[in-house]
Parts: sequence; C-alpha cells; structure tokens
Amino acid sequence: MARIPQLTERNDLPENDRHIFDTIASTRGKVAGPFAMLLHSPEIANRTASLGEYIRFNSGLSGEIRELLIITVARELNCNFEWSAHEPLARRNGVRDEAITVVANSGELGQLTCDEALLLDYARQLCRANKVSQEAFDKIQERYGDRGVTEITATLAYYIMLANILNAFEVEQPIGTPVLP
Repeated sequence: MARIPQLTERNDLPENDRHIFDTIASTRGKVAGPFAMLLHSPEIANRTASLGEYIRFNSGLSGEIRELLIITVARELNCNFEWSAHEPLARRNGVRDEAITVVANSGELGQLTCDEALLLDYARQLCRANKVSQEAFDKIQERYGDRGVTEITATLAYYIMLANILNAFEVEQPIGTPVLP
C-alpha cells in the first residue's frame, strides 16, 4: 500500500486544481502511478506531466528505443510499478524478447544487437553511477547525434525520477501485471 493516498479521482482534488487532473487524464487515459502521488502538489504534477507528454508521446525517439530505456530504468532501480506498466509496452513497440530477458535478469550484453547493447550500457551506467563514461557518451552521440543523445539522456532522467517517486511512496503495481524477477 502506498505511503500516502493515491489521488486517482477528479474529486480527490480541490475544484481549482481539477483542470490539472483533467490534463493528465486526457493524455494518459487515467491518473495512476506517479501522477496519483504527485497530485498532492498539483503544480509539480502538471509540470512533470507536461515534460512526460513530450518524452513519451512526441520525442524523436522510436517507441522501441524509448521503451527499452524505460524498462532498463525500471530494472536498475527495482521499480515494479514502472516495469509492470512498460514491459508490455516494450513488447508492443518491438523490443525483442531476448532484449527484455537481458534487461529483466541484468544479463550480459553479448546477446543483444549492437544498438540494444549501446543503449543498455549507456542506461545502466547512468542508473548505476549517475554518470556515463566518455566512451559510452561518444558512442551514443556518434550513433544518434546531438539531438538523439539529448533525448536519450532526458528520457532516462525522467524515468529515473518517476521510478524514485514510485519507490519512495511505495506504489505497488496493479495485481496481475508483470513483476521484476
């Protein structure tokens, strides 16, 4: 059970903050997970949702790359809620089963394609050390360009923030959804 109440209904908020609830629900279909917690500070929820809308729905990254990065963050930060939400999305967006298995089990990169290994190494370094080596940065920048390395890094940072929110508030994944091994 979450450490504070999850605000998942429009009427959970004062009238003057309900437009923020409506905005979040309109882009995501409902209010759940990190946003159900962040709505205790509506302006933080609003600004976080705005950035997340771009990262999740409008960035230049393919769905496959984005979801591979997200499930890597979920695994590295042991965030079951994030894993349960994004492991199915990773599959729907074309992330290979082999890559999902490597991520889930913190496996070796040798079973991955060159691009998968490159992205997973970069993501793991950022999650584990809060920085990346010059070599890893250069490889991502060379492969994806300045915009790509920026969007990849921002995507990782955004989902690292969400995973930490979910973990700090002990938000549990819905029953019957995938869990981390």
